[in-house]
Amino acid sequence: MQYRRAFVPSGSFFFTLVTERRSPIFAEAENIDTLRQAFRQVKQSRSFDIDGIVVMPDHIHCIWTLPTEDRDYPTRWRLIKTWFTKHCNANLKQVPNQARKNKHEQAIWQHRYWEHTLRDEADFMRHIEYIHYNPVKHGYVAAPKDWPHSSFHRYVKAGIYPLNWGENVIEFEGIGHE
Repeated sequence: MQYRRAFVPSGSFFFTLVTERRSPIFAEAENIDTLRQAFRQVKQSRSFDIDGIVVMPDHIHCIWTLPTEDRDYPTRWRLIKTWFTKHCNANLKQVPNQARKNKHEQAIWQHRYWEHTLRDEADFMRHIEYIHYNPVKHGYVAAPKDWPHSSFHRYVKAGIYPLNWGENVIEFEGIGHE
């Protein structure tokens, strides 16, 4: 099956990646550290900016901006997922179904991921806010400041958000395909 993806050179993209069977593998700090290492390793050979990110127990949301004239985010995701899979704790690897066995694949990540090309600054900021509010949306914390695995703290430090941003309920239409 061919998936239609938007390939915009130098674009900014919102992504959602989900673990296989929604396994809460990122509830463990060790696995988040391994994920960080995977990002660092791939960024060394294929640079990109992570404009926003939140790591939830069973999924990740992030926004990337690619370098000038570069549009190859699928390879980056493949490399990140592969690096993580090779270096993570062996007990995370679930028993793969027959289709995965035939392809010699592990069962850590769902096959596909959600991607959205950000159209303008308003769309970009709407998705950044969605990312930072996600732990509140899922009921893990009362405010974004209480979730440690998020770029929210970087935005507060840069003066973009006040520390108490997101303490009130925020509704998002059309975002959140996890």
